[in-house]
Amino acid sequence: MTQQVHTYSPARAALELLASMRFAVSLLTVVAIASTLGTVLKQGEPYANYLNQFGPFWFPAFQGLGLYSVYSTWWFLVILAFLVTSTSLCLWRNTPRMLREIGRFQQGLRERAFDNFPQRAQFASAAPQGGSVERALAYLRENGFAVRTSALDDGTLIAAQAGMFRRFGYVLAHSAIVLVCLGGLADSDALLKLQLALGTKQLVRGDVRLAEVPENSRLGTGNFSFRGNTLIPEGKSSDVTVINVGDGMLVQDLPFSLSLKQFQIEHYTTGQPRLFASEVIVTDKDTKESFPARIEVNKPLIHKGIAVYQASFDDGGTLIKIAARNLFGGAAPLRSFEGRIGEVLALELGGMPYQIEFTAFRPFNIENVGAPEPEAAGSLMSRMRSSLGSASRLQSKRELRNVGPSYQYKLRDNAGQAREYHNYMLPIQVEGRWLLMSGMRDAPGDAFRYLRLPLDDNASLDEFSRLRDAVLNKALYADVGRRFALTAAKSDALNETMRTRLQETAERVLETFSARGFQSVADFLEKAVPDDEREKAAEIYVRVLQGAAWEAWMLARERAGLKRLEPDAAQARFVQDSLNAVSDAFFYGVPVYMQISGFDEVKASVFQLTRSPGKPIVYLGCGLLVLGIFAMFYLRERRLWLLVRSDGIAKLAYSPTRRTLDEDKAFAMHRDALMRILS
Repeated sequence: MTQQVHTYSPARAALELLASMRFAVSLLTVVAIASTLGTVLKQGEPYANYLNQFGPFWFPAFQGLGLYSVYSTWWFLVILAFLVTSTSLCLWRNTPRMLREIGRFQQGLRERAFDNFPQRAQFASAAPQGGSVERALAYLRENGFAVRTSALDDGTLIAAQAGMFRRFGYVLAHSAIVLVCLGGLADSDALLKLQLALGTKQLVRGDVRLAEVPENSRLGTGNFSFRGNTLIPEGKSSDVTVINVGDGMLVQDLPFSLSLKQFQIEHYTTGQPRLFASEVIVTDKDTKESFPARIEVNKPLIHKGIAVYQASFDDGGTLIKIAARNLFGGAAPLRSFEGRIGEVLALELGGMPYQIEFTAFRPFNIENVGAPEPEAAGSLMSRMRSSLGSASRLQSKRELRNVGPSYQYKLRDNAGQAREYHNYMLPIQVEGRWLLMSGMRDAPGDAFRYLRLPLDDNASLDEFSRLRDAVLNKALYADVGRRFALTAAKSDALNETMRTRLQETAERVLETFSARGFQSVADFLEKAVPDDEREKAAEIYVRVLQGAAWEAWMLARERAGLKRLEPDAAQARFVQDSLNAVSDAFFYGVPVYMQISGFDEVKASVFQLTRSPGKPIVYLGCGLLVLGIFAMFYLRERRLWLLVRSDGIAKLAYSPTRRTLDEDKAFAMHRDALMRILS
């Protein structure tokens, strides 16, 4: 007899590796990690969003790994392909054997093999063999066992099994993995990436009107699968959706058009959105028939295999009415004009040409307007060097409130440099004072820093403008200094020389402040005062500046025919807020504040449109996975053998899949029951 020798074969080794369970589990772990990354990091955004989020260092690193479109990267698709292959090979190798095991009762078990089972018993059988076997069979059937009997020379062998369909759980779970992967591949943009790689389709980059997109950048209505976004203003319609791919886009034609009749939004009492929905008209291109539909969050419209989801909402071209105010002189607006969100207008501000780009409008803003937390202690010099207020000044003990409309715009100079602004329409109450807020940032990734313009008792900027003009008017400094000296030096002990020095100090402080606000005051103190005396000198300078500003304000009121006010805590706070605003205006970027005076809102809906042929396959796979896991974890596979010998001896062997306390109890129950039946 010759012995067959198996030689090593690389192809056979590779096949064994692919069909091994450990390889499939390893691939499944990698897929799970990649899917987690794809879930945490929002996919399919324009590259500009990722660049702003991660910065110039990490952006190219993540781009090289394909983290911005994980589910369509070559390495993820290769892993899925290997996972499908490996799992399919596992099924091909193991399913026939498992199915054979279900129908195999192992009736050839020999008597001496009973002694090898950990759970076994032997007892006497006093009843006649025929009757005892029938009663034992009936008991086992009642307890869910399928049974087979075999007649032996010295008795009868009963082979029983239960829970054998647990092995179907393996088949179902692995089949589910294959189906989910195939469904995911069907819904991926692998075909789209292939077309781009072959050059049959090309991305569109830059600002291009959708109607002007060339044919080789458009996808037909028969495209197998896609996921895109469409913005439709009220009263407008669209029959395409935009698919963002990296730093470009493609246009997907739809077999129907969507017209937005009305966008609806409801709010909670706090102002947070509670519900938003769209009333649309769907017009089929083939039949020319139209029908109304309502699209809500989690309640999509499905037509011709395309699901239309309510993704979000945006502005559809709201008309903004602007009153431009000079930050360094005059209470009346310089000019008034209008612009729509999305438009770009040419302006001249402070003798310099600019372009204003209207980027966003929000009819409501939920802000925290509770009492501010105490600010961290800092030197007066450092506080004077800070310009504009940080956004954190608005954050405090939580008291959310709708503070009204706001709009954002960019001002771009003739060199192409742009600053972004965020202006609120209504004043915001902070610590009992009403302030107009205007945020500014130099780069999109920066936080807004806010210019705060104080309002007077008539809810206007008139008194602030009057105080600001007087503080910056050098022709008034002599009169202001004289008034300040007379007010501050009422004591007869002060001689004329000291009054003159007070007057000169007030004039010098106003002169310094008029250059660049508190920044120029801090620069002067650093040059003129030693380090150990600088903080004390700064406090004196600020008190002199506040007193001189008060006298400048009162002088301006008298010249306007208004009465002099009596100083109190509220007026002192108004003076300080006004000085802060004047100082911050030097760092605002432009000498003009664009106050919103009115608007005509146009709403727009953002829809996500998807064609997902793999979705039912994935759902089927998920259902099979649940059934498979249930079968593997909750069905108990058990085998039992009972040998009833003709000499009145019975032997019992019990073999569960897992040895647990429950199975020990089950064995004891079956043993005692069969012992009673047979005796």
